[in-house]
Amino acid sequence: MSKRNSLLAGSWYPSSREVLLREIESLFLGELGPKKLPTLGSFNDNLVALISPHAGYVYSGQAAAWSYYELAKHGPRDLAIIIGPNHSGIGSGISASSHKKWETPLGSLEVDLDFSRELAKIFESLDFDNTAHAREHSIEIQLPFLQYIYGSSFKIVPISIWLYDLNLSIKLGESIAKIIKDYSRKAIIIASSDMTHYVPQEVAEERDRITLDAILSLDEFKTWKVASELESLCGLAPVVSVMRAAKIIGAKRAEVLKYYTSGDVSGEKDAVVGYSSVAFKKN
Repeated sequence: MSKRNSLLAGSWYPSSREVLLREIESLFLGELGPKKLPTLGSFNDNLVALISPHAGYVYSGQAAAWSYYELAKHGPRDLAIIIGPNHSGIGSGISASSHKKWETPLGSLEVDLDFSRELAKIFESLDFDNTAHAREHSIEIQLPFLQYIYGSSFKIVPISIWLYDLNLSIKLGESIAKIIKDYSRKAIIIASSDMTHYVPQEVAEERDRITLDAILSLDEFKTWKVASELESLCGLAPVVSVMRAAKIIGAKRAEVLKYYTSGDVSGEKDAVVGYSSVAFKKN
């Protein structure tokens, strides 16, 4: 198959191009969002990687808007590597996409198959299995934000993971960083992850605070241990992969751009999900 059609249009986000653009703008301008529309700056490689949440836009979209507001400030990129969890468990444990293009209501995005093939050469656990992407939302949900700030002037590398293994996650991050550095790519690496699920607001906030502290320490091993024990990152493997890659490329610090829970949106705080945007920077 040469193209992956949108799975989420009309449910997780609007199916109309015009309505989707207005929705994204409302997320940037929202009370929990940056309250400003993004402006694309000149290229600046200080921002290396991001963590962005992946629920429906009505819930996590304002948190995600903080990631893409920050990304826009640092200028255009030619590649977005997006690593997300495979919630269904269908398909290969760690899988790239062999589709040539991914579609959203904002248009087609070209997959950088050359990058993916190069990655598979040095990271042998990477498969090309489109069934791993067929029912998964965690990568696609990021794309309209990227298209809003960049149009179609960049390529993507989607990687879906259900095989959670610390060593493999670290190796994946190291392999991604090697290719980015070897080929001098202007890339942004994005881990798609929500945080604690379906516990009372105060419990989620405490678990997520401890987890974010581990992420801010830039310690992949501590993050893996803490998040595994607290069950506080559904995208734990993607986050650890991105942390390792970011550090190799030069990230020296992490910054929490925004945190809130679904309860802060809905008012229902008995069983919430945590959402956070985090930036990894060189200085």
